[in-house]
Formats: sequence, C-alpha cells, structure tokens
Amino acid sequence: MSTPDRLGRRLFQLYAGLALYGASSALLVRAGLGLEPWNVLHQGLSELTGLSMGVVLTIVGAAVLLLWIPLRQRPGLGTVSNVLVIGFAMDATLGPVPDAHSFSVGVPMMLAGIVLNGAATGLYISARFGAGPRDGLMTGLHRLTGRSIRLIRTSIEVAVVVTGFLLGGTIGVGTVLYAVSIGPLAQFFLRMFDVPVASTRSTVVAEATPQGVILRP
Repeated sequence: MSTPDRLGRRLFQLYAGLALYGASSALLVRAGLGLEPWNVLHQGLSELTGLSMGVVLTIVGAAVLLLWIPLRQRPGLGTVSNVLVIGFAMDATLGPVPDAHSFSVGVPMMLAGIVLNGAATGLYISARFGAGPRDGLMTGLHRLTGRSIRLIRTSIEVAVVVTGFLLGGTIGVGTVLYAVSIGPLAQFFLRMFDVPVASTRSTVVAEATPQGVILRP
C-alpha cells in the first residue's frame, strides 16, 4: 500500500503536472512560433468552431477516451484528470497572457513553454496514475496491431498535425524544436520526479509505468 506521504506527493505531482502542462501549452500558443502536434489540431478546430482551445482540447480528449473502449484500455485517475484539467489550465493561462508581437518576446516564451512542458510531463507521468487519453490510444493500437510504438505514434502525430494545419493550426520552428527536445526533456524530468513504486498496487486508481511514455494533451 502507498503511505499517506507518498500518495499525497503523487496527487500533488499529478495535478501540478497537468496544470503546468496546460499553462506551458498556452505559452506556446502565445509565442506564435509553432505548437506541439496535438495542439496544432486543437487550434485548428478552435478556429473552425469558435470554441476556446481549452474547450476543444477537453472535447477531443473525451472523444479519444471513448476509443479506449474497443481497444480495451483501462483508464486511471490520471486519465480522467488529464481530460478535465489541462484544457481548463490552458484557457486560464491564455486569458491574461498576451500574444508575442516580436521575436525578442516570442522566442523566450517558446523556449520556456517547451522546457516547462517537459517538466509537466515528468511530474504527471511519474505520479503513476494512468496514461493520458492520447497515450492510451497509442499503446492500445500498438497492442491491437502489433506495430511498433514509434510507428503508431508517428502516424498519429503526422495525421493530427496535417489535419490541424489544414484547419488553420500553427506550425513553425516551435513545432520542430518541440518534437526533437521533448523526449530528452521528459526523460530528464521523469528521473527527477520519479516516485518509488509501492510494494502493492491500489485497486482504486491505475498506475502507469513511466518509462517510454510521453504525455500528449
């Protein structure tokens, strides 16, 4: 069983990580130099529907979660919290933070967003409360098709980026820099924030193995 201190730390990491993920994604939006793959789609859908990016993110997350049913994926507390918290945190940050109108502001904002996104990934995944909806889709398709995680992930992200771009989402240097840096950043912060595994697993919330998992909002 998890000790109260360990459980408290895990819950703090879960919700701090999700809130920071939403806030860091909002910084990338305001920087205007390119978004992470799924948020290219979310921004495109936001432009199409007139809904805020946070609301779109939440709706897409819930829709992806429904795809877990035929894939026989089992959600955890972190999965449901992912759907509810990140979009709210993104909209809460987008409200007071203005767009960057120059490279001197946009570049530092972009870099801060990427680094903080990596930290958020480490916090959330290390809490071991279950995969995010999009990661569960990836691992479920891997198990169903037998294809590699790398191929499944790449195929999904290429599809969402292309669709999002066609709908008006922003692709730029930030998209490329995010793609090449988020893996090393996430791995660094996973080691930093890792919570030792308890001797037995809780029957109430699902735990996820952090190795090889990268959060997608």
